[in-house]
Amino acid sequence: MPDPFSDDVSSRSGGLLAQMPPGDNAPPLSVSEISGQLKRMVEDRFSHVRIRGEISGFKRAASGHCYLALKDDKAVIDGIIWKGTAQRLPFRPEDGLDVIATGKLTTFPGRSKYQITIESLELAGEGALMQLLEKLKARLAAEGLFDQQRKRALPFLPRTIGVVTSPTGSVIRDILHRLADRFPSHVLLWPVLVQGEGAAGQVAAAVRGFGAMPEGERPDLLIVARGGGSIEDLWAFNEEPVVRAIAESVIPVISAVGHETDTTL
Repeated sequence: MPDPFSDDVSSRSGGLLAQMPPGDNAPPLSVSEISGQLKRMVEDRFSHVRIRGEISGFKRAASGHCYLALKDDKAVIDGIIWKGTAQRLPFRPEDGLDVIATGKLTTFPGRSKYQITIESLELAGEGALMQLLEKLKARLAAEGLFDQQRKRALPFLPRTIGVVTSPTGSVIRDILHRLADRFPSHVLLWPVLVQGEGAAGQVAAAVRGFGAMPEGERPDLLIVARGGGSIEDLWAFNEEPVVRAIAESVIPVISAVGHETDTTL
């Protein structure tokens, strides 16, 4: 066996001092230099990516930024959602949700790590949407928001009925027609979006707005209404702000959302 410290072996594996032979086209790079080159390469090559994975370790910092990891059965990638983006997310991220994140890969040279800067976050299919619904339902139920004793008795002869719905859909026409036929009442309409971005906020604000009216002008009963649709179409009525506004309402509320088989929170 050759002596590992013999002159013969050292000449083949490199000497004690680094040598710079004339014409050497591979000079050593500093750690910062190689990290910088990797950062530029990663950000140029992966400036727009979509990644599907399960959320893990989600945390919202005091700054408003959100930190998480996306994982599958073989790998994990870190992610960050800056505060401005986090405020615009259409749902509240939670561990265990299957999502598709759109953004760009970047590196953190100080630790030689890479991550995805998330610019948008979507649920990965209807199964993930139902998973989110069940998580939210369980969390709100644990707070007692669906307890039977919270439900208010409906007035037998409401003088004024407040309706929270779209002013242009068929629903408001149906409500006015049925009331005219069966029980003529004074109706106050609070027009809102009933689908898409901003709908949940408008519905919650309308319920609270009716409740804030002076007692003599306040409706005796509220109807929150929209027509049928897919679970995605009806999602505004599953969002936490709407549930909390109705749970806190000083006015009894009737849900007229969707068809008979549709159920929302």
